[in-house]
Amino acid sequence: MTVDAVSEVRRTAAERAGLDYGDRAIEGPLQGYHHETYVIPLPPGGDPGVRPRRGKVREPRPGLFWYDRRCFRSEELLLRALQGRVRRIPEIIEAGAARLQVFIEGSTLGQGVLPSGPLSDRHRDQLGQLFGELAAVKTDEIDIGRICRPEDRPEEGDCAGFLVSLIAFTQERVYREHGAPYHALFDRLGVSDAALEGLKPRARGLTSRPFVLVHGDLHRANFIVDLRGDLWTIDWELAMIGDPLYDLATHLHLMRYADEEREEICGIWEAAVEGARPDATSGWRRDLPVLLDYKRAQSVYTDVIRGALVLEEPAGGPNRHLLPGVAEQVRQALAAAQPLFGPQAAPTHRQVMDAYEQWFGSPPAVTVSAP
Repeated sequence: MTVDAVSEVRRTAAERAGLDYGDRAIEGPLQGYHHETYVIPLPPGGDPGVRPRRGKVREPRPGLFWYDRRCFRSEELLLRALQGRVRRIPEIIEAGAARLQVFIEGSTLGQGVLPSGPLSDRHRDQLGQLFGELAAVKTDEIDIGRICRPEDRPEEGDCAGFLVSLIAFTQERVYREHGAPYHALFDRLGVSDAALEGLKPRARGLTSRPFVLVHGDLHRANFIVDLRGDLWTIDWELAMIGDPLYDLATHLHLMRYADEEREEICGIWEAAVEGARPDATSGWRRDLPVLLDYKRAQSVYTDVIRGALVLEEPAGGPNRHLLPGVAEQVRQALAAAQPLFGPQAAPTHRQVMDAYEQWFGSPPAVTVSAP
């Protein structure tokens, strides 16, 4: 193994497990965007009848740009604070000076027999429990370091300010700053930041709702079905304090439910959140389309940039094997957000492929950070 192939995160995992670097008991790296993650065996407990547990060693990927605004300094500290308040979340154990998440044995919701199929009644009930428990958490008792700027922390209940600040993050940090090298590509696809500017007046009209803890990324890969069939929620790095409706909007956008199931999930969310926090669902039916439009627009900017990063070959050209898949993902994102971006942003699959090929062929088509 060459020095270049050595992972410092795997080395750390091996040291914490007391294993050699190449030991097969170390599993990973696991698939994931934000972190490089390995799973290691934990010391056996006192009960010989209990299945041996494993822990996760993870570090943020170097040079990574976060397309979503982060709130809490430490995911592990947040999870520790939520123990006993939110069920079926990873336990935190102390390993010397480090904190490890206990690995949830099972498979993601997206790895089942029907990976994009409807939720079972059991999992719908447990999703409702999650929504209710998040709404019941007293946010003033979450005494964890925050990394978001003070101006990005709206006053309690200011759902309009909450969404406007998220729109501003996407417009300023994602599109204008991080997206600057890709503006020629955006132009070829008919995309500017005018859609975000147009969302701001609608966002300013949102109803006030009491703020709650929101997970911020509830999709199939962040739900684990354990060996008993229960639904666990992982990957809390995008959690924040804000509008409870944001979790529902994000969940619906990412899960892509059929219309009938989507309405049922909305009912589950409404009952769970209203039961835990009166008035936390005020005006939700009127406001939900606004948050969904933000999520659709956000996906366009994210998918276009990530697509360019995924496609870039060492020699500078696009990976033609991956190009059709990337183009289809971007086409779908644009189609979903077409009312926001206008008729000029409705390319065909072939036109999206052409846009990437032309952009890569027009120097300098240079990516500047990890995807």
